[in-house]
Amino acid sequence: MKKNLLLLLIIAFFSILVLAACGTSDDTDNTNGGSDAEETEGDSEEATEETEDEEAVSDDEVYQIGATQIVEHPSLDAAYEGFQAAIADAGLEAEYDFQSAQNDQNNASTIANNFVADGVDLIFANSTPSAQSSLQATSDIPILFTSVTDAVESGLVEALDEPGENITGVLDLHPDSVLTTVEFVDNYFEGATIGLIYSAGEANSVAQIEAVKEAVEGTSLSTAEATIGNSSEVQQATNSLVGEADVFYIITDNTVVSALEAVVAVAEEQGIPLIVGEPESVKRGGFATFGIDYHTIGYRTGEMAVEVLTGKKTTADIPVEAPPSMQLFINKEAAEAQGVEWNEDWDEDAEFLETVEEE
Repeated sequence: MKKNLLLLLIIAFFSILVLAACGTSDDTDNTNGGSDAEETEGDSEEATEETEDEEAVSDDEVYQIGATQIVEHPSLDAAYEGFQAAIADAGLEAEYDFQSAQNDQNNASTIANNFVADGVDLIFANSTPSAQSSLQATSDIPILFTSVTDAVESGLVEALDEPGENITGVLDLHPDSVLTTVEFVDNYFEGATIGLIYSAGEANSVAQIEAVKEAVEGTSLSTAEATIGNSSEVQQATNSLVGEADVFYIITDNTVVSALEAVVAVAEEQGIPLIVGEPESVKRGGFATFGIDYHTIGYRTGEMAVEVLTGKKTTADIPVEAPPSMQLFINKEAAEAQGVEWNEDWDEDAEFLETVEEE
């Protein structure tokens, strides 16, 4: 009897040990299971954070911008610098492919076609010929132009307030600039013959020359013209007007402006006042202009480009703009060199610029 009782006690003891061991094993398994779940959740959170970081980097887009310019001279260069400044100030990253056509329309077409083949995000067309070539090359890639005098007459847009589906920009001529310049000459150089030198191949120039002729009607003034085909002909064309022209008026003709020093030399040698189309040309030896700042119009064009690149607007939503204001700029040093009789009115009316020698 006692043996049987002892045997039962031993069996019961071992059963308790077995149950305890199983309980411990289950607790351990449950504990480990909880740890694995937490680790999995932690790994998932880290993966999500990494994905978000990658997405943030991919949103930091670097825009590819093709910049085409008919020729390099200080006014156009200032517009391009203004355009780049606006893009940078907006916090956008951009890579620029700058191409100068070297004053050759065929080159301008090739440049535009290459930009299209490269699939740039936007084309900055700096001058009328560059804008025309770009528009002929693409109807899809946005084109933002500046340094264009008459966007309608040159066929870039049908109306200033209704630009094309892929083109808009900022003009480089204030609506009253030519008229005001002619009035200035009529007031201070009464009876003068205005010598006009321009490229007949630039629509931009032809439009301005027609505006000058129209403004001269009914004044004491008359005009004399000399046309050129390239910049190497500028000096000869200028000399051809000596003896006929009392005042030179160089409009914003890219070909002539690129060789402005040749006109300045003749103006100083012959004592003929040189009126120019923009302030940069005053810095290069022109006597006076009712002009606009090219850096400013380039900057405004860049602001338009930012709206297009970021998807806030399309070019069709942005009307073509004219410069908001103009100013009389005078170079006193040039005035003296060209034999200009000083008028005290200019002391109050003008902003004075000094000649800047090209490096």
